[in-house]
Amino acid sequence: MDSGPRKGSSSILYQYIGITFYFLSEENNNAFMANPVKYETHYEGGCSYAMGDRGEKVAVNPETFKIVDGKLYLFYNSGKHNMFGSWNKDETNLIDNADRYWENFVRKIN
Repeated sequence: MDSGPRKGSSSILYQYIGITFYFLSEENNNAFMANPVKYETHYEGGCSYAMGDRGEKVAVNPETFKIVDGKLYLFYNSGKHNMFGSWNKDETNLIDNADRYWENFVRKIN
């Protein structure tokens, strides 16, 4: 079975934090409803590399992602510029940096 992202069914959906999520099965929907925080992207869906490198929130291509220790990280990918490769070269440091930058980012907007 392919473990990559797939489009969910419009008949199996759940509203969470103002976003509609579509699922392939009721089982997936129920797992999400039981603990939606577990499935949230890091850095509110911004590019993990940009957050770790510069502390900036940058739009992503949701099909360019990586799961690390059960956490979902998304990346900017315009075809010519794909930050996923740069992330993989220094992932541990970028995660540490991104987490620190994110704390400051959130404090500024609150």
